[in-house]
Amino acid sequence: MKFYQQKSIYDSPWSFREKVGMFLWEYVWLFFCSWTPKPLNRWRVFWLRLFGATLHGKPFIHQRARIQIPWNLTMHDRACIGDRANIYSLGPVELGAQSTVSQECYLCAGTHDFAKTMFLMTDKITIGARAFLGARTFVLPGVTIGDDCLIGACSVVTKDTPPGMICCGNPCRVVRPLRPEKVTGS
Repeated sequence: MKFYQQKSIYDSPWSFREKVGMFLWEYVWLFFCSWTPKPLNRWRVFWLRLFGATLHGKPFIHQRARIQIPWNLTMHDRACIGDRANIYSLGPVELGAQSTVSQECYLCAGTHDFAKTMFLMTDKITIGARAFLGARTFVLPGVTIGDDCLIGACSVVTKDTPPGMICCGNPCRVVRPLRPEKVTGS
């Protein structure tokens, strides 16, 4: 967890350079990316890389996805951000290879220290390889979704999920293994 020192709760924790970068990014995405058809993914990837995103292989970013701070985003080969998904990357967000963040998911890497100062706190969100987040899943800061994990639609993920499991609910809980062992009858 990273804690930001601010003069007051009303002051921005971001440097002047970061504020300028975020301002430019918002308009670059609006004017150069948000209107593009799906097949122009390489164009969107180009702009994300230009703004500091770490993109490996061939990730896919839907044109209506929203990425708050691109230099905090890491995507591995064939990772996918779906339609109207919101990557609120105030802190690092990493999407493993072949993972899917479905439509309207919200990955929130920032919160506030409500008990003390209300100052910004960020923590890394990690989505494991081949993990699948169902539509409208909400993931809190500091959460790791395990490899091969399936998160049910509209789940609120407040803590880490183990690999290879189906998890769902509010708060999100383990339901069962994704691929249960075949039971042999005699």
